[in-house]
Amino acid sequence: MGSATGSSRRVALVTGAASGLGQEFSVALAARGYRVAGLDVADLSETGHRIAASDPGGRFIGVRADVTDPSAVAGAVDDVVGRHGGLHIVVNNAGIYPPIVFEDTTLDDWRRIMRLNLEGPFVVTRAALPHLKAARWGRIVNITSAVVFLGPPDMVAYTTSKAGLVGFTRALASAVGADGITVNAIAPGLTRTATSARTVGADGGFDRVRALQVVPAVEEPHDLVSTLLYVCDEGSGFLTGQTINVDGGSAKH
Repeated sequence: MGSATGSSRRVALVTGAASGLGQEFSVALAARGYRVAGLDVADLSETGHRIAASDPGGRFIGVRADVTDPSAVAGAVDDVVGRHGGLHIVVNNAGIYPPIVFEDTTLDDWRRIMRLNLEGPFVVTRAALPHLKAARWGRIVNITSAVVFLGPPDMVAYTTSKAGLVGFTRALASAVGADGITVNAIAPGLTRTATSARTVGADGGFDRVRALQVVPAVEEPHDLVSTLLYVCDEGSGFLTGQTINVDGGSAKH
């Protein structure tokens, strides 16, 4: 993997960085030597404290913004570039995954899920892309889900939004490959975070998913860190347009 010296010249923006996977990704990138900015509508102080505890010299920037608000995102990206001196990595992690029976899914539900899970990455990437192109080097990482391979019956809207993100990954990779920018997706299985514990953990969801895996353990946020670092690495310039499934072997795609 890339050296700390190489990483220290790179700036990473992680959306949904206040908790869960986004927080874990932010801490891991900072520990590897990247200069990290976190974007979220929630308070980012815990993420900043974790980074400061592991890397007192780390320069974390926390920006409060809604990924579906183009003007707020544009302002956040300008702030990050102004304070960190550039932008090279975008991790589109922010999203929601409410399990809703299809017949109970309203049009408002559908639009809310699509807006955050699919439109959000578009808005953030569109704002960030000129800076990656200017650097002639970039890594765009979209966090999708193993549900795109499994199609659970109570997550039609969510699965559709994440399948759209896979298509976005493939087409965008073709559009920006000549600019030295790679675009890849990571597809986690059900990962234990505070949000997933509230939404699916209370009714035994972790046990049901674990029974489908060949790795007999509940996926934790740290289980995804090595894949993220690999995709972002200086040496991963030939890896693009791919969706890497990290779900303990539930979907062997």
